[in-house]
Amino acid sequence: MVSAIKRAGPGVKPTTAYELSGPILDEEVEEVTKWIKEYKQSWPRTGITLMSDGWLNKVSKKEFLNFLTYSPKGTAFLSSKDVSETKKDANFYVRLYDQRVKEVGDKHVVQFITDNARSCVSTGSKLMDKRKHLVWTSCAAHNIGLMLEEIGEIKIVKETLDEARCIKEIVYL
Repeated sequence: MVSAIKRAGPGVKPTTAYELSGPILDEEVEEVTKWIKEYKQSWPRTGITLMSDGWLNKVSKKEFLNFLTYSPKGTAFLSSKDVSETKKDANFYVRLYDQRVKEVGDKHVVQFITDNARSCVSTGSKLMDKRKHLVWTSCAAHNIGLMLEEIGEIKIVKETLDEARCIKEIVYL
């Protein structure tokens, strides 16, 4: 932003911290709130997919589970939960995912996507037993990542990757 202001010339003043944290932020919050409202209004027509994605904060060593919603109108962040101090078994996930389904409205959710950890697969089966209209699917990106890891362990592929890493190190010296 500073570079763009610099190119614009000496007469342009940068936005103040007050403007960024006050009026401009308020406008953005209003715009996002309006978009979310329109987004949610499309759910009865199209239904939604609930997605979860776990991640680890490497600094604090805390584990989080993010929930997102997807519909033809787009993807939106729903919530995040700190799951660091929790036994992550199928019963835990069923309760947690069940809460999210209730939060967005049972009648709107048509699909739930998780990674394919054993407890998530079990959770998917239990959710589909409980809610007959709900379909559980494992995350395709997660599955592809796991397949690529396995392919990377094949001797000739592993040797080629190791050589490529060595070349990369030399190039970036």
